[in-house]
Amino acid sequence: MTVQADPKPTVTDREDIAKRLLRSSAKASYDPLVEIDWDAPIDRDRYAIAPHRVSLYGTELWDRLSEDQRKELSRHEVASIASIGLWFETILMQMLIRHAYDRDPTTNHVQYAYTEIADECRHSVMFAKMTHKLAGRHYRPDFITHNLGRVFKAISNGPLTFAGALFVEEILDQLQREGMVDETLDPLVQAVSRIHVVEEARHMRYAREELIRDWDRHGAVSKAYSRFVLGLVVYFATTRLISPEVYRSVGLDPKEAAKAARRNTHHIDTKTWAARKVVATFDKAGLLAGPAKYVWRRAGLLGRKGAPAPVAAAAA
Repeated sequence: MTVQADPKPTVTDREDIAKRLLRSSAKASYDPLVEIDWDAPIDRDRYAIAPHRVSLYGTELWDRLSEDQRKELSRHEVASIASIGLWFETILMQMLIRHAYDRDPTTNHVQYAYTEIADECRHSVMFAKMTHKLAGRHYRPDFITHNLGRVFKAISNGPLTFAGALFVEEILDQLQREGMVDETLDPLVQAVSRIHVVEEARHMRYAREELIRDWDRHGAVSKAYSRFVLGLVVYFATTRLISPEVYRSVGLDPKEAAKAARRNTHHIDTKTWAARKVVATFDKAGLLAGPAKYVWRRAGLLGRKGAPAPVAAAAA
């Protein structure tokens, strides 16, 4: 995929945008424990994500699965994606607290940071409850990824904090925006998606503007460092979205299935589609350059050579 270089995006006054986001939060925030019927059973006759978004769709392994197995796999893949989302939200909350620690709490900017932390606490509980309902388990990141998360939250600077947040939130947002309007999917997944989309729209605006505002304050060495570390974050977060253990739920060998998923053009195209907006944002801001771009391509986020521009795929 070739990203067109557009003029650098503009930002609004920090206090003004935070004031608007605080007002929006007061009008449209949700308590998932109240809004969602957690006692309702999962509808096992429905997919949890559209079939064409399942990592094995279109492969020989997919053809071997029964329709019930495909639906079961979709539930475990959504649980895996939510588990990674929860993992990163936990990292983000710690980084936002660090961001607020040295700043004036009487400002709208810091007060919105506290508001976002509260949102993310509720989202983490919501994702945890959904993964338990869908899969009966938590798909923890592998040992290396889990501990790299510890390192990232310790060494993160301003651009990395908000770029990392924006990347993960944008990926989830694209998948959930598609899923929340698909009435063929499980109602629980739709309900979680609707809540997350509404509240994450504010978080993404906050992160996007703070990233762009802060980026130009850094020198060439700091920018190169940030691009490199962001590339690693992007690679590990993206390649761990679907845990190999999900395939065990439908009787497949995790190593064989994970290998098939990595090579699956449908899966690569889905990742490219989900990342298209954040890729464009980072490219405009100047974060998508140098050796780090190779890592983005290895993660399957810049598309396949010769492939058409990513669009929403037709449902199976």
